[in-house]
Amino acid sequence: MEYAAARDGMVDSLEHELRGVVDADPVGDAMRAVPRHEFVDADHRAYNDRSFEAYGTRVLAPSTAGRLLQALAPEPGHDVLVVGAGVGYTVAVLAEIVGAEHVHAVDITRRLVWAARDNLRRAGYAGALVDCRDGARGLPEYAPFDRILVEAAAVRPPVALRDQLAADGRLVMPLGNADQRLTVVDSDGAVEGGTVAFAPLLVDGEQADVPERNRTAREDREHAQRRSERRRGWQHDWIDWG
Repeated sequence: MEYAAARDGMVDSLEHELRGVVDADPVGDAMRAVPRHEFVDADHRAYNDRSFEAYGTRVLAPSTAGRLLQALAPEPGHDVLVVGAGVGYTVAVLAEIVGAEHVHAVDITRRLVWAARDNLRRAGYAGALVDCRDGARGLPEYAPFDRILVEAAAVRPPVALRDQLAADGRLVMPLGNADQRLTVVDSDGAVEGGTVAFAPLLVDGEQADVPERNRTAREDREHAQRRSERRRGWQHDWIDWG
């Protein structure tokens, strides 16, 4: 109860006509119900409209999460896939709308998967599935999905995710590099929205909990080291042809 007023104030601000980030039904109502402080270790500050850093990832500000969910347009009973579960907050809001048993989430970083599971359990949404996967490959064993939300940017929607979308489904994700646009993809094509700034969608080998996040940088160093150690010209051993 001590957080209820702060939660209501947060959502009132997002629903206000001057901002119009979310509609009351269903996204606003769901955000009023989900205890965000269980996902952000910041007491009442969890309900300020700001992002936080946790486990090496950015926890979206409530307004950003609201924009994603509003664009996704989830409805009760929809089967939803979240790519980039993070600490689990948007997963919980979706579980409040569609039912926890209908929410499937993946994250490529194992410690985030553990954190999301623990946060969802404490918040009352343990029924939502969170698995450690390469998000670009989706979750084919549970497809098709009515809604797919990708909380990471790419130049174009991954083919696997398009294939796992139901015929009348909707995929929402940031598209672009430096200039990213929140984009809705459905059977009618793709519709771009406002500008956003998200971290890139990672693939296996780039996650934060492996020795080297950027494989290209690592390979560049290894090749440079091999080149420096390679002997040239007079440094080559003489060959005895006799």
